[in-house]
Amino acid sequence: MSYIDKNLVPGETLIYETRLHWIVMLGHMIVGALLLMLPGVILIVYALAQKGIAPGNAHLMEGGGVALLVCGLVTIFAGMIRRNATEMAVTNRRVVIKKGLASRTTIEMLLNKVESIEVSETLFGRMLGYGTIVVIGTGGTPEPFQRVAHPLEFRSEVQQQIEKLH
Repeated sequence: MSYIDKNLVPGETLIYETRLHWIVMLGHMIVGALLLMLPGVILIVYALAQKGIAPGNAHLMEGGGVALLVCGLVTIFAGMIRRNATEMAVTNRRVVIKKGLASRTTIEMLLNKVESIEVSETLFGRMLGYGTIVVIGTGGTPEPFQRVAHPLEFRSEVQQQIEKLH
């Protein structure tokens, strides 16, 4: 169960929910794949295929290959955690944004306090469906959230819910 689902108040319903775009995992996936495929797998295959290597050296090469495989998997897993540790939602009463897993930062703004929502999309962001959202509340400071999946849909849902309040 997500943070947002756990913290809905009575009578509040979840209207729209999004997370960070998969692009935030791209660096983790590239580094993880490089650790998994290039040195990790090649080192293990080479150590198993060579019969003339001393047994101690073969075990050392196999151990190094396994260590690189584990590092690659940990890197990919860290990217998945980074992506899933951020939740953004619109309910019928407020906008909720939660960042972090071990340490958590939340922004919960009542819909009637939302002054504006700015959306910025780069060329690649428009093509792949991600952008930066800046939520500005009355009397508050702007809070940017980068690489959000479907930012225009998020803004549209907030605007629709604000209209329903009036």
